[in-house]
Amino acid sequence: MNTESQNIEFKQTWRDDYLKWICGFANAQGGTIYIGIDDSGNVVGVSNIHRLSEDIPNKIATHLGIVADVNILTKNGLQYLEIKVQPCNIPISLNGVYHYRSGSTKQELKGIALQQFLLRKMGRSWDDIPHETATLKRISRTAIDYFVNHAVRAFRMPASALTDSTETILENLNLLTDDGKLRNAALLLFAENPQRYFPGSEFKIGRFGVSESDLMFQDLVEGNIIQMTERVIELLRSKYLISNIHYEGLQRVEKLEIPEDALRELINNAICHKDYMGVAIQMKVYNDRIELWNDGLLPDGMMPADLLKPHKSKPRNKLISAVFYRAGYIETWGRGIEKVCTAFDAEHMRRPEFEFTCGGLNTIIYRKEDVGEEGTQTGEQTSTQIGINDQELQNNCPEVTQKMPRRCPEFAKKTFDYLCKNPYATANEMSQNLGLGFRTINYHLSALKKEGLIERIGSDIKGYWKINVF
Repeated sequence: MNTESQNIEFKQTWRDDYLKWICGFANAQGGTIYIGIDDSGNVVGVSNIHRLSEDIPNKIATHLGIVADVNILTKNGLQYLEIKVQPCNIPISLNGVYHYRSGSTKQELKGIALQQFLLRKMGRSWDDIPHETATLKRISRTAIDYFVNHAVRAFRMPASALTDSTETILENLNLLTDDGKLRNAALLLFAENPQRYFPGSEFKIGRFGVSESDLMFQDLVEGNIIQMTERVIELLRSKYLISNIHYEGLQRVEKLEIPEDALRELINNAICHKDYMGVAIQMKVYNDRIELWNDGLLPDGMMPADLLKPHKSKPRNKLISAVFYRAGYIETWGRGIEKVCTAFDAEHMRRPEFEFTCGGLNTIIYRKEDVGEEGTQTGEQTSTQIGINDQELQNNCPEVTQKMPRRCPEFAKKTFDYLCKNPYATANEMSQNLGLGFRTINYHLSALKKEGLIERIGSDIKGYWKINVF
């Protein structure tokens, strides 16, 4: 006898309440309920089995409107019932309530989960729903042009689309209904301010120390999602990650520490597959890793580990994914993660890992081990062909000021005075010698830079703080 699983349930006796389980199986992937078997899989038998074999099919048909196979089986002289339920391609309810089998549990669908379930059963997705109030004037022509240029370069739209009207392009992308209403996808992709309609469409980035409680600084990326990946990459390059510099002939090349094409693929996937009725995408940058989390469940029956295997593409937001494909951002064959892994293998880096946590998919992207000491990762650049001459920096280092500038913030005077005397000090060194927390030091430095009192010259490791006193 099989053990209980996602598709198998054991019950010792029949109760009409088990119609909920049958409803849940019908709405999910189907399954089998055995009556007359205990939780350990032992057959205990059913006394009134012939009557039940007639009553149960009638109750299923009357209350659920479906047909299930009910069979009498025998083992060790004991009879038990097998109720086989096939998955249905339409939503099934019991007394107006929708049940769903998820894993080894039954859930009652409500709110957003119910809405998504009904849309999925109808072959639609949330981004396909028309918005009742938004009009074409909310659409940014700049965003449209940005998309079309990328799509033409990717050979996924004809060059003639460059001169098409905004309305024509949206119609061709199926982003307008027959009566001219914008679909949710149109607003997310091309609106000047989609957060006006969908607050959860933001992208949060934070730099953390050793733990999640040690937030050093953060950014919030807003605006349309067709240009969001580019804005996120620019922020990562300027503030959060290391760019290694080398020269190809006379050409200066800055190579991001994470394979950039792979990083773009992961960010694009997070944007495409996000549940936009949930919360913002979150990216947490640590010394040794990046954690990229987006709200939403994986497709039915799919586990995080399955992403690393060959799999079919099952986009949550079909219209958004179709537009990202047209722009050349993603593939449609479920090969994106395979390409990511290949890129990390080529750089001899640890492959990303995937886990399901807090109602969403968390992607762990491991950084190279030689990223430097804590607090030195913000837009840092290292050189592989030209070094920084320490003596040259020493010659350019300003003299220590003897007078505190008037516009120096009161709370940061101690830090400013230390920098005047120790322009080569790192954030860690200041934290230890001044007895201040690492986050406090970074806050002071930000305030001093904002006032124009200090300026970073050179890299975070070998550079120094230039003191500007007027």
